[in-house]
Amino acid sequence: MKETPSEKQRKGTMRDAVLLGGILVIAIILLSIFPERKEAVITASWEFFIEMILILPAVMVIMGIFSVFVPKDMIMKYLGKGAGVKGFFLAILVGSLPTGPLYVAFPMASALLEKGARISSVVIFLSAWACIKIPQELVELQFLGPRFMAVRLSLTVIFVIAMGVCVEWIIGRWDKTAIR
Repeated sequence: MKETPSEKQRKGTMRDAVLLGGILVIAIILLSIFPERKEAVITASWEFFIEMILILPAVMVIMGIFSVFVPKDMIMKYLGKGAGVKGFFLAILVGSLPTGPLYVAFPMASALLEKGARISSVVIFLSAWACIKIPQELVELQFLGPRFMAVRLSLTVIFVIAMGVCVEWIIGRWDKTAIR
C-alpha cells in the first residue's frame, strides 16, 4: 500500500520532532556534566539561530522561484540519468558558483531530486558547494600558487565525481526506486 503525500509529511514531521527531542536531551545531559560550557553553548546556539532566521526566508523565496520557473524536464535533461558526464560537470559548475553556508544548498538539492536529477548529480552539486568555490579558488591561486590550486582542484573534481557515483551505486543497491 502506497503512502499518501500527507502521510509521508506527517511521518517526516514526527521523525524531525523525535530527532530534535533527542538532541535536546543529549544537550541537557552534556550541559549537566559540563556546566562551565553552558554560556558558550547558549551563545553559539543563539547566533546560529539568528543566522538561520536571516538566511532562510531568502532561501525559501529562491526555492519558490526555482520550483515555478525551472521545468522538471529541463532538470531531467541536464542533471538526470541521460545527462551523463556533462551533467556531472554542470553540477560542479552550479555548485561552485554560489557562496554561503552549505545548509543553504540542502533545500535546492531536495528540489533537484524531486524534479528528476540523479542522485550522483545532487551529491556532486552538494560536494562542489562545500569545497569548490570560485572566490576560494582565486584566493588559493593568489596565496598558494597555480600549481597547488590546479592539483587540488583537479583532485577535488575527480573525488567529488567518484563520490557521487559511489553514493548513487550504494543507494541503488539498497533502494531500487531511489535511482532516477
